[in-house]
Amino acid sequence: MCAAGRRWGRRQRTLLWAVLLMVAWEAAWGQLRYSVPEEMPKGSFVGDVAKDLGLQLPEISDRGVRILNKGRTQYFSLHGKTGHLVTAERIDREQLCEDVQQCVLRCELIVEGEMQVYGIEVEITDINDNSPSFLEAETELRMSETTAPRSRFPLARAHDPDSGRNSLQSYELSSDEHFSLAVQAGPGGDQRPELVLAKALDREEAAFHELVLRATDGGDPARMGTARIRVTVLDANDNAPVFSQAEYTVRVPEDVPVGSILVTVTATDADEGLNGQVKYSYQMVSVKASKIFHLDAETGAITLMRNLDFEEGTAYELEIQVRDGGDISLSDITKVVITVTDVNDNAPEISVRSALNEISEDAQPGTVVALLHVQDRDSGTNGEVRCSIEEDIPFRLEKSFEDYFRVVTAGELDREQVSEYNVTVRAADGGRPALQSSAVLALRVLDVNDNAPVFAEERYSARLAENNAAGALVLTVRATDADWGQNARVRYRLAEGRVRGAPLSSYVSVQAETGALYALRSLDYEQLRELQLWVRAEDGGAPALGSNVSVRLEVLDENDNAPQVLYPPAAAALGSGAAWSGVELAPRRSEAGALVAKVVAVDADAGQNAWLSYELAKATEPGLFRVGLHSGEVRTARSPLARDAARHSLVVLVRDHGRPALSATATLSVVLAESVAELLAELGSAADEAAAPGEPAASLTRWLVLAVAAVSCLFVAFLLLLLALRLRRCHRRQLLPPDGGALRGVPVSHFVGIDGVRAFLQSYSHDVSLTADSRKSQLRLSAAACCDTLPARPPPDEPAPLLGDEDLAGALPSDPAPPSVSFFGADFLHHAFF
Repeated sequence: MCAAGRRWGRRQRTLLWAVLLMVAWEAAWGQLRYSVPEEMPKGSFVGDVAKDLGLQLPEISDRGVRILNKGRTQYFSLHGKTGHLVTAERIDREQLCEDVQQCVLRCELIVEGEMQVYGIEVEITDINDNSPSFLEAETELRMSETTAPRSRFPLARAHDPDSGRNSLQSYELSSDEHFSLAVQAGPGGDQRPELVLAKALDREEAAFHELVLRATDGGDPARMGTARIRVTVLDANDNAPVFSQAEYTVRVPEDVPVGSILVTVTATDADEGLNGQVKYSYQMVSVKASKIFHLDAETGAITLMRNLDFEEGTAYELEIQVRDGGDISLSDITKVVITVTDVNDNAPEISVRSALNEISEDAQPGTVVALLHVQDRDSGTNGEVRCSIEEDIPFRLEKSFEDYFRVVTAGELDREQVSEYNVTVRAADGGRPALQSSAVLALRVLDVNDNAPVFAEERYSARLAENNAAGALVLTVRATDADWGQNARVRYRLAEGRVRGAPLSSYVSVQAETGALYALRSLDYEQLRELQLWVRAEDGGAPALGSNVSVRLEVLDENDNAPQVLYPPAAAALGSGAAWSGVELAPRRSEAGALVAKVVAVDADAGQNAWLSYELAKATEPGLFRVGLHSGEVRTARSPLARDAARHSLVVLVRDHGRPALSATATLSVVLAESVAELLAELGSAADEAAAPGEPAASLTRWLVLAVAAVSCLFVAFLLLLLALRLRRCHRRQLLPPDGGALRGVPVSHFVGIDGVRAFLQSYSHDVSLTADSRKSQLRLSAAACCDTLPARPPPDEPAPLLGDEDLAGALPSDPAPPSVSFFGADFLHHAFF
C-alpha cells in the first residue's frame, strides 16, 4: 500500500507539471486557455492572468478586475496580490462532465475600469479517481444442463466515470473449465462482456458454478471492480424471451409532464406458464438516468420521474434486459435511446457585468457605459437572442465578445436638458412565441461648467432721486446658470470704471450673492445726471465663466435749488431771506408798455423744477408797473402821471414750478425824471435816505458831481482823440497818392463827425437815467440809445461797466454808499474809448 501511495503521489506531481507546461493562452478574440487536473485543492494555481494580459499588479485593484463564472457555482477566482487564476473549490470532473470526453469550464475576466471582457477556458483534465463498478455486485444466471456449448450469455457491464486511459479498459473472468469470457464491441465502441459456455453442463456433477468477473481501467495504478456471478444448472427451458425491437428510439419535448410514459418496451416468450412470464430490468444505466426514468418490471413502461431539461441533457441511453420465469432463466437485451427536444421555455437572461452609475456630460461619443452578458439556455432558433435599446436616447448597443454587449454613448450629453437616464435594454429570443427580458441601467449625468450665467434682462435701467440716503437700494440684477451645484453658484461684481475722476466703487456697490446694487453716496443731479456701469456675473466653476450686463442709473431731479437772480446784481442780504436790489431810470414821458428793466434769473434744477415765473410782489405805486410772467421784463402798465412819485420801489418774486416751489426776490428802485437836475435831486434825496444817521448829506452830492465830471472828462478826451485822428488823416492824404489815402486798418465807421457828437449829447441829455439805490458804484451805458447814431459791435450778453467797482472805490470815500448809475448808450462810449 505504501508503494502504491508513493506511485500515486509521483503520478499527480508529474501530471501537474505537465499541465503547467501545457498552459496556453490565445490573444485572438481576447481569450485565454488553461488546463488543470480535477480534484485540486482550493486555491490551486490555474494560470497567470496578470502576466498573460499585461496587467500590472496595482492595476488589478485600481481597475476593478474580477472573475465571473458561467453557471451557479464559482469554480475560479483571481488572487488579488499575485494576479493568478486559482481554483475556488475542489472540482470533480465526473460530476460536471459525466458524458463528455473534453470537460471545459468557461469564465470571464472583467476589467471594469476599461469596460473590457476576456474569455477564459479551463479544461478539467481527468485523473484516475474512480474504479470501475457494476450495477449489481452479484448476478445469478440459470442454465439448462442441455445448453449447447458455445452458447453466449450477456453479462452486466461495469461503469467507470473516468475518461481516456483512466476509463474501463478490460474484463477478466475467474478460471472455470465450463465457462470462458468473450468481449464484444458495441455500436459506440463500448465493451460488452459475454459469458460463453465452453463445456456441457452436468447437473449431477455440479449444480452451481461460482464465477468472478473483474473490470480493470488503464490508470496508473490501475483500479479494479468485481461482480460475482452464480450459475445455477437447471432442467431444460426451451425458449428465451425476445424484444420486439432491438433498439427503441423516442423523442420527447423537455416540457413533458412528470409521470408521463415515454416508451414501453415489450418482449415475448414462446413458452407457456412460468417459463413464458417475463420481467424487465436495467442492464446498463447511468446514475443520472436512473434518477430521471423509472422502468416498470412487469409492463416495460418507462415513466418520467422528474422534469427534463434540454440544457442539462439532450439524450439518454438505457439498456434493458428481459428474463423469463423459468427455472433456467433466459434473457434478452434491448437499447432505448431517449432524445430530448428543446422547447422555448427559457427567456433570455441579461446580466450586468459592469456598469457606470455616473457619467460626465462632456464624455466623448463611444464611451462605454455598461457591459452586459446576454444568454438564452435554449438551443437553435429558441436560443438566438436579439438585443435592442431605445432609439430616442443618446446610447447604442455594440457587440463585444461572444454573448457580451456594450452600452456606449452615441452622441453628446447635455445635463441641462436631461440629468438622468434610465436606459432599458431588451432581449428577445427567436422562439414562437418569443420570450423577452429587459434590464434597466440608471445613469446620472454629472455636470460640467459649460454654461455661463445669463442675466434675466439684456440691460437694466433704474431711476434714483437725487439727495438719496447713502446705502439706498437702486435695483437688483439677477442671473441664472443652467449648470448644477458649484458650477451654478453665481456671484456678482462691478466692472472697473471711473466717474468724475473717482473710482466707480466709491459711488455704487453690488452685493456679491444677491446682485443688489446700492448707492454709496448721496447723488446730486446738478453734478451727475446719469451713471453708466457694467455688472459682471461669474459662476463657481473652474475655470469660471461669466457674462456682463449694462446698467444705466438715471438721477432724477428734485427741487432742491431756489431760483438765482442774475440781474439786478446782488446786494447785502436782508435778514435770513435772499434779497436783490438795483436802481433803474425811466423818463416820465414813457408810454404804456415801455421797458424799464428786466429781471434775469436761473434755476440749477431741471424740468419743471427749473421753469420760472415772475410776478410783482410789492410796488410803491400799484398799477404803474407790471412784470412779464415768463420774461421777467418790467414795463410800465400806463404812462406816468405828474402826480406819481419820482422814486418807486418794486419787489419782483421769482418762483419755480417744483413741489414744493422755491422762490427768490429781486428789489428794483425806479426813478422817474425829466431832466438832469431833477435826476440829481432825486439821487441826492435817495443818498440822504441811504446814509447813516448823522452823516452830512453833502457827501452824496459830491459823489454825484464827481461822477458827472468824470463822464465829461471822458467825453472831452474822446473829442480830442477824434480831432487828432482827423488831423492825421489829412496829413496822410497830403503825403500819399489820392488812391492810397485810406487809413489802413481803421474802419471808416469808427470815425464820426460833429453831427454825431450832437446826436450823442442830445441822446445823453434826454435818455440818461440815474438811480441811487446801490452801495456799489456802477456806470452802465445802454446800447439801445445810440444804435441810431454810431455803429456798434453786436451787443454783449451783459453791458460792460466803464468804471469798475474797484476804480470807484478808490476814488470815493468808503463811508457813504454811492448810488448805482446806469446810462443808455454804453456801447457807444465803449467803442469810442476802447
